[in-house]
Amino acid sequence: MRKIGLIGGMSWAATELYYRHINKQVQKRLGSACSAPIILESLNYCELSRLTTPEQWDHAKGILIASAQRLEAAGATALMITANSMHKVAEDVGAAISIPIIHIVDETGAKMRADGIKAAAVIGTRNVMTEPWFRQRLVRHGLTLAPYDASRADAIDAIIYDELMQGKATEDSRRRMRTFITDIAKQDVQALVLACTELVMLVDPDANVLPIYDTTRIHVAAGVDWVLGEGS
Repeated sequence: MRKIGLIGGMSWAATELYYRHINKQVQKRLGSACSAPIILESLNYCELSRLTTPEQWDHAKGILIASAQRLEAAGATALMITANSMHKVAEDVGAAISIPIIHIVDETGAKMRADGIKAAAVIGTRNVMTEPWFRQRLVRHGLTLAPYDASRADAIDAIIYDELMQGKATEDSRRRMRTFITDIAKQDVQALVLACTELVMLVDPDANVLPIYDTTRIHVAAGVDWVLGEGS
């Protein structure tokens, strides 16, 4: 198996999901005694949360580049950033190392294109839902994306930062997410992109009114393919 590096801590709850599900998939495919060779660096999210200004993003980029370089030096053969939002600087991080980054948006877009999805909606943190970097990268894979609702974006952002990133999943928020997804399904879309690693704590990708593409699940599968020598 190939050793993979994870930049985590964004949040710790999402990082735990990655670590657990990568190992569960390796175990399922290779046998109960097997686990993935992983190098994990968990960052302090106090320095990386709710970034808004160019200066804050430059600071975050430097933190992630340094982490990526340490993971490469420690023997990682590919890298995964365990947060949708931090992929905003993924290209800069990739330019600073010689190993590949498995990009969460590209893996999701490729999966949706292979499934014949043409039109979708995106839910995630505010910057993922509203900023062009995420949306444009999905569009490159042949997708048309529905406009976002500003009030819904605020509500989902609050659920993610104030609850899920602290490891909390309340029944009230679960109901609100079901209502949001039901409303989104009324739009002219074929699928929903679950573009926050923590949202799976509230949303069951296999039991909804729309097909749901969980970026975390798709990203994890790509990471396992790499570990098992099946990724490019």
